[in-house]
Order: sequence, then C-alpha cells, then structure tokens
Amino acid sequence: MDELEEIKKRKLEELKNAQLGQMQQQVQEEEQLKQQLQQLEATVKQAFTKEALERYGNLKTAFPDRAVQLLVILAQAIQSQQMTKIDDNTLKDLLKKLSPEKKDIKIKRV
Repeated sequence: MDELEEIKKRKLEELKNAQLGQMQQQVQEEEQLKQQLQQLEATVKQAFTKEALERYGNLKTAFPDRAVQLLVILAQAIQSQQMTKIDDNTLKDLLKKLSPEKKDIKIKRV
C-alpha cells in the first residue's frame, strides 16, 4: 500500500509540473503577441492623422479584435508603401470594408 501511495504522489507531481510548464509557455506566447502588437501599433500610429488616431482609439476600446485586424492591414499597406498618411476618411473606408454586411430582417404579419 505504501508503495502505491508513493507512485500516486509521484504521478501527481509529474502532472503538476507538466501543467505548470504549459502555463508558463502560454504566458510567454501571450507576451510575445503583446509585444508584436505594440510594435505594429507604434508603426501604424506614426502614419495616422489626429482624427484617425482618435477614431482608432475609439475602435480599440469598443472592438479590440477589429482594431487588431485593422492594424495588420494598415501595417502591410505601409510596408508595401501603398499608404504613407492615413486620414479619417481612409480609416472609415477600411472599417466599412472590414465590417460584415448587415442583413435586413423584415417581419410580415399575416
């Protein structure tokens, strides 16, 4: 019985260590993602006009996932030298293209 308990304890310890290792790896990956996003944001923010920067800030607060999509698109456009300055109207147009089409729902009563 004593030997069985020892094996159980050892296995439990191994599982705890494996889980801890996975959690640490996940935290590292999240940190790397945050750093990459910060670098992208710093690059893109330099091209924004004041109004566009304000709109981006509002978007980032309300829809963080859409803001990340927009950052990636703008960073690619800047790196390929398709855009140098991003004004508010350009940002609006891009956001319209990113947002999904809304379907009109009409209810008819019979």
